[in-house]
Amino acid sequence: MPAIVLFQPQIPPNTGNVGRTCAATATPLHLIEPLGFAIDDRTLRRAGLDYWPLIDLHRHADWRAFQALRRGSGRLIALSSHASQSYASFRFAVDDWLLFGRETDGLPDAVLVEADAALTIPMPQQARAGQSGVRSLNLSVSVGVVLFEALRQLGSTADAGVAGTTGSHLS
Repeated sequence: MPAIVLFQPQIPPNTGNVGRTCAATATPLHLIEPLGFAIDDRTLRRAGLDYWPLIDLHRHADWRAFQALRRGSGRLIALSSHASQSYASFRFAVDDWLLFGRETDGLPDAVLVEADAALTIPMPQQARAGQSGVRSLNLSVSVGVVLFEALRQLGSTADAGVAGTTGSHLS
């Protein structure tokens, strides 16, 4: 099962929504500090509803602490609006670490260079130089898009009770 990694997330409801997605798919969630909020923030908990006990949650003091844990175990796949390869054309593996950056400025270059691959979610109405448009999706939406594609490729969605012939469950 791939793991979700949030690099220094700043907005509690985004992290809460990611947590709920991770709970629904039995996907581990790694948070790299510093966080832009307290982990017991009520808006974080509200977004994750009562699913927090179901989350396989790991906190790391900083980037180096996370890398020390991860070394030698799977590929680090960074998601960036500056990458050129689409997530849809990438072949995911069961032990991938899917790394997402801060809501305001993404992943720093020093972190991006350590990734084994960098992927993007193409935006049909992407902002171009001198034009208006949408640069990227919300963090929690991006996590959902990429994670569900990885699970689809790996054949894990039916096992996780996600979509398939039984329908999807939204609330």
